[in-house]
Amino acid sequence: MNSSILIVDDNTDMIQLMARMLKGVARLRFATHGEEALRLMRMEPPDLVLLDAEMPGMSGYHVCEALQLDPVLTDIPVIFVTGHTDTDYEIRGLDAGAVDFITKPVNEALLLARVRTQLRIKSMADELRHMAAIDSLTGLANRRHFESLMRREWKCCARDGKHMTLLMADVDHFKRYNDSYGHPAGDACLQAVAQALLSIAKRPSDLVGRLGGEEFAVLLPDTDLAGGQEVAEHAVQAVRAQRLPHASSLTAEHVTISVGLAVCTPHNATDSELHALYSAADRALYQAKAEGRNRWMTWSGVHA
Repeated sequence: MNSSILIVDDNTDMIQLMARMLKGVARLRFATHGEEALRLMRMEPPDLVLLDAEMPGMSGYHVCEALQLDPVLTDIPVIFVTGHTDTDYEIRGLDAGAVDFITKPVNEALLLARVRTQLRIKSMADELRHMAAIDSLTGLANRRHFESLMRREWKCCARDGKHMTLLMADVDHFKRYNDSYGHPAGDACLQAVAQALLSIAKRPSDLVGRLGGEEFAVLLPDTDLAGGQEVAEHAVQAVRAQRLPHASSLTAEHVTISVGLAVCTPHNATDSELHALYSAADRALYQAKAEGRNRWMTWSGVHA
């Protein structure tokens, strides 16, 4: 029972009735007004919302419209449950972003059929989104998904006045590795490096992505310079510790990485400020390579 449903209705008897009908179908949560529903969804987005159209205060229509404006919640399907049978109400619900419409009194067979249909559609859509967001070789976030999540975390750090650290990592002499061992071995090498970087991303908010080729990135929200330097050191050591042979490397007898580190406190969500962080990390990476590779460096010149 991996799916979850949020039932929203100001009538607790109606919530209990639908909960009995849906027992065993999914994990159920409940809210009795719109503000509470949005709060619960932001804490843990459900796979489906059964939403009463008419509620005191924030109506179901307004809740649905709020979901459409939230990039984290916009993909959650909503089924309106209402006592109105007029076509105008159904059209209004669909225009607000709902995927279906059920009238009260609720028919159990109809409710089950429509809920299962929407959960199945949501599962397939989630799988497609996952495939579009993940680098197929390493299982990490691909560049597009990494930058999308980075923008989201950027906004949070800007709002809360927190630091953000970005690490950019590159496998040293990777072309020589491919030339010496072949592309299948090169793929296995990239997978091993990806696992090493995942091992140093300890918090749920930490994000590891593959930007392309042999280049990786690690995003560390709410992390200052000292914390970022510690993670950068662990990243370099984690790859060293794998001891993957690299006979043609000009740096070491095993696979190593170079890491560039940049830290800032976001002030706004503009692309120019975000690009500046990327550029600083990239310059630090270039410095790390120029200093002999197999090390990390910040743009300010701190290295190890």
